Amino acid sequence: MPTMAPKPNWTLNDAPGLDGKVAIVTGATGGIGFETALGLARCGATTIVAGRDRVKGAEAVGRIQREAPGAKVRFEPLDLASLASVARFADTVTAAHRGVIAILVNNAGVMGLPTRQQTDDGFERQIGVNYLGHFALTARLKDALCAAPGGGRVVNVASLAHRRARLNLDDLQSERAYDPMRVYGQSKLAMLVFSIELQRRVDQNGWSLRSIAAHPGWARTDIIGNGIGRGGSPLKAWLATQAFGLVAQSARAGALPSLYAAVAPDAAGGAYYGPNGAGETRGSPALARIYPQAAKPAAGIRLGTLSEKLTGGGFG
Repeated sequence: MPTMAPKPNWTLNDAPGLDGKVAIVTGATGGIGFETALGLARCGATTIVAGRDRVKGAEAVGRIQREAPGAKVRFEPLDLASLASVARFADTVTAAHRGVIAILVNNAGVMGLPTRQQTDDGFERQIGVNYLGHFALTARLKDALCAAPGGGRVVNVASLAHRRARLNLDDLQSERAYDPMRVYGQSKLAMLVFSIELQRRVDQNGWSLRSIAAHPGWARTDIIGNGIGRGGSPLKAWLATQAFGLVAQSARAGALPSLYAAVAPDAAGGAYYGPNGAGETRGSPALARIYPQAAKPAAGIRLGTLSEKLTGGGFG
């Protein structure tokens, strides 16, 4: 499939209808994830808001129903820091929708945790939530995605942070050294490497699936405050959030590359989409630059093998 640039100034008004299709968005109780779920619901998809907090989930569903009257939307609990929760979620949604899921947006993430923390399964928390949990979820939903008429889509949300990151597969869990933003960048680089590697496997095996990456540029969400503020200085979190908010675009604008990847007929497997403005920080969806460290096939193969070992699941 040729990699085509999106039409200039693409908006949700250019999206096709999604009636009859089931879409899942992780981390959809706020920020980019919420706006992505809202956009999919507005297009007519039966939209599953996936997140850890049931109260925030109910609030997100209510907001979507108010902003998109008649929306088919519900909350399902998912904690990406727990492989057991990932398995329960995947079993629940596939059973509820007869084994057919059209769209999976792997959006949830934590950022810049001041100290090294672990998931339920002993993974460093940023790599565990941002990447390994999504790897396990995608593997469990692969057959349901391939069963979607016309083929399913996996959208992996990466970040501009991948540009400065390096993938240390000899210390993926950052046990030897932990730096909050270095580890965050590695987790987002892993998401982009995974997206490209998954499409390589799609092409190799002939699966009815597209694996596409996207990033929001600089967008105003709670991720900075939630990350830096988690065990760190509340003042530092507040200052970081305020400073970033002065230069960032809205979460709704930041969600457009993810929505383009999820719904546009021309969105290509293996492609990467982000804003078209200066430095890809803001603007309308466009093809984004993939830095060399994300495009090495050997790194993708090795990351996939390691991820299968760590999570106990894979794609075959």
